[in-house]
Amino acid sequence: MTISQTTPTAAETERETLTAGTILARAEAAAPRLRELSEEIERGRRLPEEAVRLVRGTGVFRIGMREEWGGPELTFSEQTRVIEALSYGDSAAGWCAMIGMDTWIYAGYLDETVVKEMLADADAITAGLIFPVGRADRVPGGYRVTGRWPFGSGITHADWVVGGCVVHSDGVPEPGEDGAPVNWRLMLVRREEVETVDTWHTHGLAGSGSTDYRVTDHFVPEDRTFDFTTPRDSSPFSAPDAFLGNVPGVPLGVARAALDHVRELAAHRVERATDTPWSDSYRVQTAIGEAEMQLSAARYAVYGSLDELWARLRDGVEATPDQQVAAALARLNAFRTARSIVQRLSDLVGTASIYRTSPLDRWLRDLHTMCQHILAQEQIAQSAGAHLIGGTPQAPFPLGLKG
Repeated sequence: MTISQTTPTAAETERETLTAGTILARAEAAAPRLRELSEEIERGRRLPEEAVRLVRGTGVFRIGMREEWGGPELTFSEQTRVIEALSYGDSAAGWCAMIGMDTWIYAGYLDETVVKEMLADADAITAGLIFPVGRADRVPGGYRVTGRWPFGSGITHADWVVGGCVVHSDGVPEPGEDGAPVNWRLMLVRREEVETVDTWHTHGLAGSGSTDYRVTDHFVPEDRTFDFTTPRDSSPFSAPDAFLGNVPGVPLGVARAALDHVRELAAHRVERATDTPWSDSYRVQTAIGEAEMQLSAARYAVYGSLDELWARLRDGVEATPDQQVAAALARLNAFRTARSIVQRLSDLVGTASIYRTSPLDRWLRDLHTMCQHILAQEQIAQSAGAHLIGGTPQAPFPLGLKG
């Protein structure tokens, strides 16, 4: 399969208005070739040029672009289905697509002149860590920024890079709004303005190219900075956690790929001890049935909560505590369930799954790495529980809470 048979080039995509259905169909069509490229993606520890062109050509990087800017403006559920389809092809490609489409979420907080500059490429890709591990000192017209950030997923093929910073005035950290201890602001720069540091030597998700990156005393003009408290509008894309909506598409797509792989194996395997076909084996039947049950439940929780979240944000309805935590808990559950499913499928297949030639080996390693992400950690459950009973969440931001 070649790129021209699956998706158009980015230039061809630029000339047309894409719909959610078209983008999803292209993502599904791209998945088989991404699967073929998986070994190269992992070996190179980044997406190769062909994979970048293929993913970009689906239109995934514009799925958060507002209709008023000429974009398709996909809902959270529609976005997640696209990421799920790409992740079905390759974990790292899906992860990079999920990260890279944040360009148009961030644009909703930026000055209009900067947005117009970004609109020159509807398929622009953004990478970077939003948490404030850098330092930004106020100077006339902007900031002098110094810092080193980890986890720059997709930075090797990005157009723009963000980095969260603590703002300083006269050498002293500024307090944030509403009693926040620091003023947390994001800096946006061109990819060529940052230096990458080759740190991404990992057990899993190697192909995401999530290296460290840094700048030293770099000037960033005021209009290329933003925070999540001052959106340009009140659309669902302006919610503090809007860029997290499609995250569960990655583990869901990987788990679906693993299940389909083992179901295909089952058609030709037999139990060695009894010579029973896998299709007639009670243990295999039970494992497959329970895995399908778990994935279906996790998937419906994700899409149900995302549809409810979108409708509530669109209509400006204030959330109850239970509604506020629903999408975050469904997201956390998707990661944990996907890893559990692939672990059980690996146990079912046995020693054949431990070799690097087995996709189960890569999927399990990739999911293990994904589950170390802050969005899949225990503090999300703690924060949800705390919010429900009036306590203090340790991680309010992933729940869409401002503090």
